[in-house]
Amino acid sequence: MTQTAILGAGVMGETLLSGLVRSGRRVDDLLVGEKRAERARELVERYGVQVSGNAAAAAKADTVAIVVKPQDMADLLDEIAPSLRAGQLVVSLAAGITTAFIESRVPAGVAVVRVMPNTPALVDEGMAAVAPGSQVSETQLAEAESLLASVGKVLRIPERQMDAVTAISGSGPAYIFFVVESMIEAGVHLGLPRTTASELVIQTLVGSAKMLRETGTHPTVLREQVTSPGGTTASALRELEVHGVRAAFLGAIQAARDRSRELAEGS
Repeated sequence: MTQTAILGAGVMGETLLSGLVRSGRRVDDLLVGEKRAERARELVERYGVQVSGNAAAAAKADTVAIVVKPQDMADLLDEIAPSLRAGQLVVSLAAGITTAFIESRVPAGVAVVRVMPNTPALVDEGMAAVAPGSQVSETQLAEAESLLASVGKVLRIPERQMDAVTAISGSGPAYIFFVVESMIEAGVHLGLPRTTASELVIQTLVGSAKMLRETGTHPTVLREQVTSPGGTTASALRELEVHGVRAAFLGAIQAARDRSRELAEGS
């Protein structure tokens, strides 16, 4: 088994670490780069994993997963580049950072894969898209996919689609939470206790998502099954159309895509 280093032990970094451990990766094959002594002790106690500085972890590993904020990527690459070597795989989970940006800052022959994860990885229901850089073998791409498969589903895409993916699944949980929040507030407005409204909305969301995934039925068909002519659902959907909710979603997701492009260009 190859050695994998995770650089960046924040929420997503620890999510990836715990997912790998649960999926059967040997702790001896996992390394973590973490400078904060208190956080390092916490990870050692929780997982029994080896923790060291970023450069030391990168030097020992075959695969280096970078899980830092986009604005911290350049400094981290400067720190670890002298420790990297041809044949290693770098997997970046930093939003908006292109494979070309990373390749220009690491030694020749280092393979780079770009990943857009999302926060449902915290409950092993993540959706991650992976895009290969210019020097990635099929074996290395499969290794990157296996890392993310420990915390959810993985989809392989060309990098030119990554901004759209960021707008749909990367930012997507926030849109869903926004809708849930709005439905709960509506329930309270209609006289329901907040706890009751919350339970009604959350289970409705879970059940609806399960129907979509397990039946394979198109969402339009499922929506029509709930919508009786002249009924309550039809009245509600008419209001959503009048207020342009469908168009608002399109505009919002385009805005997220455009912002992702700006961040990538800024890198």
